[in-house]
Amino acid sequence: MSKKILDPASGSRMFYFDKKDDRVLFGDIRNERHILSDGRKLVVEPDAFTDFRNLPFADKEFKLVIFDPPHMTSLGKNSWMAKKYGRLEETWEDDLRAGMSECWRVLDDYGTMIFKWNEYDIPVSTILSLFDEKPVMGHRSGKLSKTHWIVFFKSV
Repeated sequence: MSKKILDPASGSRMFYFDKKDDRVLFGDIRNERHILSDGRKLVVEPDAFTDFRNLPFADKEFKLVIFDPPHMTSLGKNSWMAKKYGRLEETWEDDLRAGMSECWRVLDDYGTMIFKWNEYDIPVSTILSLFDEKPVMGHRSGKLSKTHWIVFFKSV
């Protein structure tokens, strides 16, 4: 049975209850292991090497896409936060547009996409203005309510 859930930028799979959930294809552009300053291990070990800007999957292959791209531009390349969350480059607007387009392309008709964004550097309104698709709903969470969980639905 092929997997019907895609997370193309899964990093260390931080928000998953089961970090080895066999329903999910965990992808990332990185494959790294680090020891953080507090001694914890950080492992980014994807099932598949994926660049969310150019996904190696067929159109409409997944029923659910979870898109949690890097969301910070102000980090040093070797900072612990960059290792943990990834880092946006100077081309972040084009990268995120391409990422959303690719996630939408591989999402099946009547499929759902969950988009996660933290407003650490860039407001969610700026990010949503980059996308052609219209979200259904969203929810703020986190200590400062800067993390947004946004749901998109692909109707035909």
